[in-house]
Amino acid sequence: MQKPNTKTTNQNSKTEFKTRVYFHTVNSLKFLSAIPETRINRIILAQLIRSLTSIGSNIIEAKASNSKKDFARYFDIALKSANETKYWLCLLRDLNEFKYKAKLEEILKETIEISNILASSLLTMRNKKNI
Repeated sequence: MQKPNTKTTNQNSKTEFKTRVYFHTVNSLKFLSAIPETRINRIILAQLIRSLTSIGSNIIEAKASNSKKDFARYFDIALKSANETKYWLCLLRDLNEFKYKAKLEEILKETIEISNILASSLLTMRNKKNI
């Protein structure tokens, strides 16, 4: 049996992850635009949108990095943004009594999975080289 081309497989995996994060952001933004606008929700939504969109933008920025250390730094920022996004999603969920809690839980679950992938990637990068 022939060994699969790991470079091609790895590249496909990276592209799939970027696409997954992009569509997670799009779907989340569409959902968030339907949240009732209260004073508190506006503040939470502003922070949430910043952190949510930062995840994907830092993953894309990592691709243009000049070194492995720089690449890992952008992934680290993306992970921090994902963790911040989880915080804002939980606040939004717990402060509101609206009918879309199931969708909010779905978004939170996907954010947690993205966060876990970023953390795992960082651990792999740091184990390969002392970054």
